[in-house]
Amino acid sequence: MSTGGDLEPSGLEPSGLGPLGDVHLVAAMLRADQDDVESLTRVLTASLAGALPPGMVEVARKRGLADRMAGRDGRAEAVLVHGDGRDLELRQTGHGGVRGELRQVVRGVVISRREIGVDEWLTALAEDLMRLAARNSAARDALARLLGS
Repeated sequence: MSTGGDLEPSGLEPSGLGPLGDVHLVAAMLRADQDDVESLTRVLTASLAGALPPGMVEVARKRGLADRMAGRDGRAEAVLVHGDGRDLELRQTGHGGVRGELRQVVRGVVISRREIGVDEWLTALAEDLMRLAARNSAARDALARLLGS
């Protein structure tokens, strides 16, 4: 994290823990509200919205009659993040829990899927965000803002 010094040219100051440590740092930042799909959806769609490529994040919402009448979007039920060769879905379950799923994708076709824990989902998401930040300056800047750098 930045202590007032200059950031590296890449826009993100490394944690000193190496690439894997940086992934874990991003995952820890995202983990704060891990049991709340709505909170994670806000992070992905508000904090990183301008940096993520269009269509990278999809949000499934449930709208009740009151939401429709008030013109609200409704409550987020699931968030789907399209990464490099994989999709990550986090879905709110009926009893207030959260379920993660990792899907391997080849040329737009899901070839395998497996249920994963929220911690593993967040780590996979952090890996995807770090890879994107390495290639894209807007994503790098947004990730730096998310991390408070």
